[in-house]
Amino acid sequence: MKITRKATANWKGKVKDGKGTLTTGSHVLKDTNYSFNTRFEDGVGTNPEELVAAAHAGCFTMQLSALLSEEDHLPNHLNTEAKLDFEEGSIQKIHLDLTGDVDNIDEETFLEIAQKAKRICPISKLLNTEIVLNTQLS
Repeated sequence: MKITRKATANWKGKVKDGKGTLTTGSHVLKDTNYSFNTRFEDGVGTNPEELVAAAHAGCFTMQLSALLSEEDHLPNHLNTEAKLDFEEGSIQKIHLDLTGDVDNIDEETFLEIAQKAKRICPISKLLNTEIVLNTQLS
């Protein structure tokens, strides 16, 4: 199955004092502000690195849910926080901090399946960086 998704970036002005907007095909983001301040300081709006972190957290968690379900482990609740380290013009590392409430599973099996999800998640495969996974089963 082939799926095509789209997003649009619009920018006006020079990099430091300019401003832009991002819109996704689904309109979940619609003319969402981004700028130098939102990327490198504390402005109100989003930035590419935050969106990559969100995409990675979402993709990994959904992949993990699928793998757990295949093994008859009901994922009651999965929560993944992705922290992206951006330094000197590149993404240096992504930390995935996972907590889960899953039926009929021990910590070792949970970690094993989570590691597999990290490896095969399409966003993980896309990224050329170190990915660190921490897990906690409740």
